[in-house]
Amino acid sequence: MSDALTLEIADEAGMLALGGRLAAVTAGRGILYLHGDLGAGKTTLSRGIIRGLGHHGAVKSPTFTLVEPYELGECRAFHFDLYRLADPEELEFLGIRDYFADDALCLVEWPQRGAGILPKADLDITISPHGSGRRLLLQPRSARGEAWCSVLGGAV
Repeated sequence: MSDALTLEIADEAGMLALGGRLAAVTAGRGILYLHGDLGAGKTTLSRGIIRGLGHHGAVKSPTFTLVEPYELGECRAFHFDLYRLADPEELEFLGIRDYFADDALCLVEWPQRGAGILPKADLDITISPHGSGRRLLLQPRSARGEAWCSVLGGAV
């Protein structure tokens, strides 16, 4: 895979804007894993992506439901938050494999909690504090992820 892309985001508005750019480059298809501590901005980035796909309502973290589906015209998006997952095997009871169809976008917060069950990501995004903002490390894990990083890297 190609080199990772590092982006620095100053504030919440910047994170939402990046989410909109990710929505555009993914065209509502693929798998993104979102890594970072509590409060890092994973849900904010997810909100930007889902709004970028055309959703106008609230976008909340599915901490207790594990998954929040969004039907957006031609696009289906699924926002997962696995923080409270006790065992990756629980995902089998959720019917996890059905969500990861090729015609959907899956955003997964805390993917390490689903290790061994979740499919491979197209893009791993790690969010960490950086000054008063955030630093995002985007690591492509597929040809699709490489293409996304190439577009995003050229637009910075």
